[in-house]
Amino acid sequence: MSRSASDIRKPTVAVVMHDPAREPGHAPAAAGPVARGALLVQGLQDAGYEVVALLPADADLDARIVDLQPDLLIVDAESGVRDLVEHVALATRDTPRPIVLFTDDDDPDTARLAVDAGVAAYIVDGLKPSRVKPVIEVALARFARERELRAQLDQARQQLSERKTIERAKGLVMKRLHVGEEEAYSRMRRQAMEKGLKLGEIAQRILDAADLL
Repeated sequence: MSRSASDIRKPTVAVVMHDPAREPGHAPAAAGPVARGALLVQGLQDAGYEVVALLPADADLDARIVDLQPDLLIVDAESGVRDLVEHVALATRDTPRPIVLFTDDDDPDTARLAVDAGVAAYIVDGLKPSRVKPVIEVALARFARERELRAQLDQARQQLSERKTIERAKGLVMKRLHVGEEEAYSRMRRQAMEKGLKLGEIAQRILDAADLL
């Protein structure tokens, strides 16, 4: 049974705004972050996203993100991009999520820094409501793909580590019991089945026990 459009949960978005007027010696602009924020929020809502908060880039940012648990973050910065990106990256280090950055800073070095910090989409002069939805969809897809690739890489590393552990344990059994490779492997498999454990877990137990002797 298919769900109706009203039953599908809208992705939640938290918008992080950088306010240059807070910086010492900076005079507020006529069209400041409030106006930009309102434009961005309207564009997000028109695109079908639920905006859960408009957050300042202050010391409480990480706690607010943890409390809100948004599906993605939209960061808007006319200036001060480097510091803001580092701040947001630190605030999301334990719970990674897609980050889209709208900025007027077209410096290539800043863009590379942002991408290295985990920004999925770096959009220069992108505060146009018509562009919001496709930009976010691409960012979500990219984030999901990168997360999948990271999971595959972690799994491959774990499997490689497990194989090394099994080989080390097998060699130890061969040496201690004076048996061949096939017999050592068979004994380890039998013990794993009897104890309801994975072969890698039995191998690690063998190595741990050997370290105690």
